[in-house]
Amino acid sequence: MRWFFLVLAILTVTIVSALGPRGAKFTSPPFELFPDMDRQYKVKYQKPSHFFADNQGSRKPIAGTVPLGFVQPIDASAGIGTTNLDFSVGSDYYNTGKFEDFFGEGFPEQVKVDEEFLERGQQRFEINCTVCHGKSGNGQGVVSKYWAIPPTANLLDPRVKALPEGQLFWTITHGKGLMGPYNGAINVHDRWAIVAYVKALQASTGE
Repeated sequence: MRWFFLVLAILTVTIVSALGPRGAKFTSPPFELFPDMDRQYKVKYQKPSHFFADNQGSRKPIAGTVPLGFVQPIDASAGIGTTNLDFSVGSDYYNTGKFEDFFGEGFPEQVKVDEEFLERGQQRFEINCTVCHGKSGNGQGVVSKYWAIPPTANLLDPRVKALPEGQLFWTITHGKGLMGPYNGAINVHDRWAIVAYVKALQASTGE
C-alpha cells in the first residue's frame, strides 16, 4: 500500500509542477524541455545583429549581383537594371504550353527564336537544369553521382525528343516526378528560351 501512496505522491507533484505554474509570471526564464525553436540564431529583417561589424541585420546587396528577375543593362547609363518579371498566369499557349487539353507544337508568337534567344536559354539551362540533367542534357548531372533512383530524365532520349515544345514548357512550369515546378523561379519568357535550347541540344545529336 505504501508504494501506491508513494507513486501517487510522485505523480501529484509531477502534475502540479507541470501544470500549476501555467500562466504565472516568472522573474527568470523557466526551464524549457521542448523549446520548439522559439529562439533561433538567424538574422531578422530590420533588427540589429552583432554578427556584423556595423551591428545591422539588414544587409545591402552584394556588389556585382543582380536581383532575381532583373538583367544587367548593357549600357551602364541605362540604370541599375531592367526587369523581366513575367510570371503571369494566363490561359493562352504562351502561359500554359497547351491548347485546351492538348500540348502545342512550336513556339508562341510572343517569342522570337534567334541567336540571342538561344543564348538566353543556354544561360538559364546551365543555371537551373545542368545540376540534374547535365550540361549536354544526358541526365548525368552532379546529382546523378549521389542519387540514381529514379534516374534523371535524359533529354536526348528519342522519347523526350518526340515531345512537343508545349509539353516541355508545361513540365518546366509544373514539374514532374521528383522535379519540382519552376514557375516561381523562372519567368515565362525564360522557360520558352530553355525549351528552345533543349530542342537545339536534341537537334545537335543528329539522331
